[in-house]
Amino acid sequence: MKILGLDSSGLVASVAIVCDDNMLGEYTVNYKKTHSQTLLPMLDEVAKMIELDLNSIDAIAIAGGPGSFTGLRIGSATAKGLGLALNKPIINVPTVDALAYNLVGHAGLVCPLMDARRNQTYTGLYSFDGNEMEVLKEQCAVGIDEIISIVNQFEQPVTFLGDGVPVFQEYIAENCSVPYTFAPAHVNKQRAGAVAALGMKYFAEGRSETAAEHKPEYLRLSQAERERKEGGLA
Repeated sequence: MKILGLDSSGLVASVAIVCDDNMLGEYTVNYKKTHSQTLLPMLDEVAKMIELDLNSIDAIAIAGGPGSFTGLRIGSATAKGLGLALNKPIINVPTVDALAYNLVGHAGLVCPLMDARRNQTYTGLYSFDGNEMEVLKEQCAVGIDEIISIVNQFEQPVTFLGDGVPVFQEYIAENCSVPYTFAPAHVNKQRAGAVAALGMKYFAEGRSETAAEHKPEYLRLSQAERERKEGGLA
């Protein structure tokens, strides 16, 4: 089974090809570039390097949200376009789940933290039994105080990762009552390899959709929509 993974849900742009238990190629960049200008060229570069015929992939796994509204739209449009052109199914992989899957096999709790602004975070809570991931708290948009309170209730060591770590590091230090660590640089941000690997598991379980059916999961209103609602506009 060969899965194309895409992730543009945050500052990171990432493309990967996973075939069964092998990572054939991954191109990940965490830099100030527009994903609409980089995602397809990155895929083209990876395809050339590994002599990939895109028609040979079985499905397209996309980090389907939450995350940056613009980034999610770009990733969704890219996945849908490829899916329609290649007649391939889409695997909508929750962004926070894929982020946690970077630490597959980890012994303690895993808590991804994505900066959602206004002291909010896109987060969840996970544990692993070998390579099997258990979702203890499904991905959600909550205040940092709420997720740290949940972490403390489990009374187990936890590892935090994601672009929210530097934002909430001080709060964690002051309020996290269990032993904690931060994931190292090579696994602490979104990676399409994790999206593809987890997507492969989901695909085997029948969790896929057509390109026409796919849409991002934002979890909350955009800033423009929030401001419109707060202003009492219809």
